[in-house]
Amino acid sequence: MAATKDPAQGDPRRNPIGRGTPGPLGDSFSKHLAANGAQVVVRRTRRRKTGVAAFWEEGRAVIAVPARMSIEDEQYWVPHMVSRLEADQRARAGGRRRRVAPSDTALMQQCELLSARYLGSRAVPESVRWVTNQNGRWGSATNAHKSIRISHHVQGMPDWVLDYVLLHELAHLIHPNHSAAFWAELAGYPHLKRAEAFLEGASFASARNIQGMSSDLDGDFEA
Repeated sequence: MAATKDPAQGDPRRNPIGRGTPGPLGDSFSKHLAANGAQVVVRRTRRRKTGVAAFWEEGRAVIAVPARMSIEDEQYWVPHMVSRLEADQRARAGGRRRRVAPSDTALMQQCELLSARYLGSRAVPESVRWVTNQNGRWGSATNAHKSIRISHHVQGMPDWVLDYVLLHELAHLIHPNHSAAFWAELAGYPHLKRAEAFLEGASFASARNIQGMSSDLDGDFEA
C-alpha cells in the first residue's frame, strides 16, 4: 500500500513548505536511502498541488511531492514517508490489512497514488466521493467535471478491489469508453483479473438483495 500525508494538516513544518532552495522538477535521487540500501526517488511535479505521497515502483520507494516543495522540506519529508512506507510493508508481511478510512478525502488521496503509479498522473479528478444512491454500478465518472463517484457497496471489500474500482474510473477520465486504449491503461494493475472476478461474484450474490446491481463498473458512463 502507499502511504500519504497532507503537509498542510497538523505538521509543524507546514509553514516553511515552498520556502528555501527550489528542487528540480521530475525524478531525482534523495540522499536518504531506504532500509534495504536502495536509492529513494523524489518525484516533483507541477501537477501535484498539495500532499505528499509514497509508493513502491520497481522495488524503489518513490516520494511524490509538489513542485513548490523546497530541498530543505524534502529532507524532512522523504525519510518520514519512507519510514511509513516501510512500516506498512512490514505490516502487510505480517498479515495485517491496510485500512482505508471510508472518507472522500481518503478516496482522493488513493486516486492520486493510483494515477501516479499506473497512469503517469494523467488522470486528475476534481472530486472523488462515496455515494449511497448508486445501486446499479460500483463506480461512475463524469468526464466533463472530472468527478468520480464510488458506491457505498464497495466499502468493506478488499483493498485491491477498491483500488481496481478507483483505477477503472480514473482511466475513464482519459478514455470515456471501454475501448482497447482504455483497457490498455489498466493492463499494469496486478490484481486486474482477480478484482474483476471478485466483483462478478459480488454482483451474483448481491442480486438477491439489491435490485438492479450488475457486474458493471460504470454502466451508462456520463461524459
